[in-house]
This record gives sequence, C-alpha cells and structure tokens, in this order.
Amino acid sequence: MRSPAISFLGGVREIGGNKILIEDGPDRILFDFGPSFSPRFEEYYVDYLRPRSTSPAKDLLEFGLVPRVEGLYAREALADADLAYLPPTVHGIFVSHAHADHAGYLDLVDPEIPVYVGAGTREMMSAIETSTAMRYGPHDYRIFRDRIPIRIGRLEVVPFPVDHSIPFAYGFVIRTSEGSIVYTGDFRHHGPRAHDTHEFFRAAAEERPRALLIEGTRAGPDARRNFSEDGVRAEVDRLLARRASLALACTYPRDIDRLVTLYRAARASDRSLLVSPRTAHLLATIAPRFASEEFPVPGTSEGPRVYARKKKRYFNWEKPFLDHAIDSEDVRKDGGRYLLALDLLHFPELIDLRPPHGVPFIHSMSEPFTEDDVDDRVMHNWLDHFGLSFHQLHASGHASGPELFDIVRSVGAETVYPIHTEHPEAFRAELPGVALAELGGRYPIDASRGR
Repeated sequence: MRSPAISFLGGVREIGGNKILIEDGPDRILFDFGPSFSPRFEEYYVDYLRPRSTSPAKDLLEFGLVPRVEGLYAREALADADLAYLPPTVHGIFVSHAHADHAGYLDLVDPEIPVYVGAGTREMMSAIETSTAMRYGPHDYRIFRDRIPIRIGRLEVVPFPVDHSIPFAYGFVIRTSEGSIVYTGDFRHHGPRAHDTHEFFRAAAEERPRALLIEGTRAGPDARRNFSEDGVRAEVDRLLARRASLALACTYPRDIDRLVTLYRAARASDRSLLVSPRTAHLLATIAPRFASEEFPVPGTSEGPRVYARKKKRYFNWEKPFLDHAIDSEDVRKDGGRYLLALDLLHFPELIDLRPPHGVPFIHSMSEPFTEDDVDDRVMHNWLDHFGLSFHQLHASGHASGPELFDIVRSVGAETVYPIHTEHPEAFRAELPGVALAELGGRYPIDASRGR
C-alpha cells in the first residue's frame, strides 16, 4: 500500500489557487479548490473573455489552469473534454475559508464528493451565491466543528479556527499513518482573532509534524505597512475628525473586521456607515454568529444604513433593505453625517454625489500587485477628477515575512513547503528544512525525514 503523500495541484509559486491533495493508502482528500491570482490565467482569459459556461473544466484544462485529476470533476463540467468522467476517486474536500481563490472552483467538482466546511463559511457561501454570480454547485456539505476530528479512512483531520481577513477561516492538522501534516490555509495574527492563530500553531507544534504547508503571501519583497486592525481604526478616526464633510471608503465587502472598524469609527464621529444592499445582505446573514451588539446590520443596529444606487431592476434579496435606504440626493444634502463604503464598480455614483474637493477617500484594501495595475490607474483617474484625498489604510489578511519565519521555527516541522506565495525561496534563505514544491509534484511524507 502506498505511503502517505502530498500532491501540490495548485498554489505553487502563485498567490491563491491552493489545491492540496493528501492521500494515505486508498484514501484521498483535497484541501481547497479555487482559482489563483497567477498571471498565467490572464495569458488566456481576461475581462469578458472567460471559460465557456457550457464546458468550464474543458476550457481550463486546455491551458493547465486546473489539475488533470480523474474522478474529481462533475460530468457536466467536463462536457466533451479530453479528460473522461470517472466516479469520484477523491473522498472529501476541506474548504479553509470562503475567499474565491480557495473555494471558487467547487462548481466544477463532482457533487458526490463531500465538501467539509465550517458552519460560518457555509452561511457566507450561501449569502454570496444569493447576491452574486458566484456558484459553488450542489454538494453534500458536511459541517465540521472547531477542533473536533473528522475521520476519512486512514486520515484524520482536525480543523482549527485562525485569524484572517474573512471570518470563519481555518487551518488543519491532518494525521496520517506516518505522522501529522499541518496545512495553514490563509492566516494572520494581528487581527481581532489573533488568539485563534496562536492556539492553532501551539497545537501544530505539539503534533511534531512531518510536514508544514504554510501560506507565504507576504514572503519576499513587501513594502506594505504592517497595520493592525486597531491601527486602521486610529487612522480612520483621525481622518473623520479633520473634516465635517462626507467621507468615502473602499474595502472588501467580505472583510467583516474592516466593516466593523469603519462602523465603529463612523459612530464615534456621529456618522452613519452606508453600505450596499449586497453588503447588508451578507451582514444580516452572518450576524447571529457575532454576539456583540455593535455588529453592523442595517435595520437592526444603530448607525449603519443602506445606500441604494439607481437601478432599472432590483433583485428580491435586495428589496428588504430598500425601504429605509438613502440615495445620492440624501447624501449630497448632508454628507457630513455619513461614511460611505463605495466599491470601485460603483464609482459612477460620484457623478451624482458631487463630493466637495479634498474629501477623504480611504482605500482600505491591499495595494495593487504592480505599479501599472489597471484598476489602480482607473481608480486614481476618478479620484483626481473629483479632487478626492487618497489614504491607504489596510491591515493585511496575511502575516508578514518575519512573522512567517518565526512561526515556522516555532512549529518545528521536519519539512516545510511554502505555498500561496510567489517567493518560496525567501523561506529557504531564512530557514532549514524548506522544500520548494513543484506544481503537480507528489511528495511521500516518509521521504521527508532528514531533508
């Protein structure tokens, strides 16, 4: 019988796209299954040039953008692809969190394969499917509980909550017949749930793992300021105190920690946080999982409200949030009462809002990947046209390079595999026992000893 092994089907020398297959004898489980942020995708698909909905797996397989694995894909996804449909040979998929680069290709997967998720992640996925074009597909969803082992044949998986820029994120300890493997998912330890991250790595060290699969998004060159969530809050407070006029913010709609930060800062400056119906829908869906009365849900919490854009048609999920919504005319009349969370796609609202010159625009998202990032240039064209004052204030969802290296040392794994990074060699320059995995490579963990 084959010894336990790790196969890297994605997430190698790229940000996102994690697809980690772990097998022990006949038992095979996959960790995460989403698209990467690799430039390779944009070599073939960009803007409105996308894989065909009638044969998505075929079109992605053509360019090696998803792994050629038999017994993984749904019959409908393969259509007339040159990879034949086979009944499932993968016995479960574990989703670390609801970001698209970890879960966005689940719709391609055979619905007979169980998908294991945390309860909060499942609720977020449901809200995302309702309010966006994202589809995860019909699956046998199985809800796991924090730190409670799940047995799949010879493999045992223990999920641990971690701090990340989306709630309900997990890392995993995987126990095999030859020892333990630790897979971190995405994490940080400078956010509101830092304690969870610390507890996960303490438990990981106690396992004396054979292998550590660690995300390294910020390894290598990284000019970003290492803001904490409290640091973002302090800077937003300062900006809101400087002017009594309208203030604008742009953040990831699923970064719940940031929305809470903006909400609390708005309240402290006697403002209402304005969010889109889509954000309101997500907040309302997951609110029962947050005990604090300060969690922002329009209609049930004091302060947040819904900003309604003019549209020809509203979806059913939007309608419950429109009864007391406000529009551009309301904001223009009394902008000093509001902090408006405005997505880049909704920038045309600025034409109706006519914000005063010098209004702060708080960009509470990651800096662009490159200096010539198209979205970044377009955003600044709009800001310059309306004379808005740009402020970069973001607490990353990922640990910094030095923090990553300290974690590796504390866990003490025999072999370290950096993934979810464009610079895995940064780990080798700092640490012993680092193996640079190859895409598609299969690595028996009994061969890891003594590397």
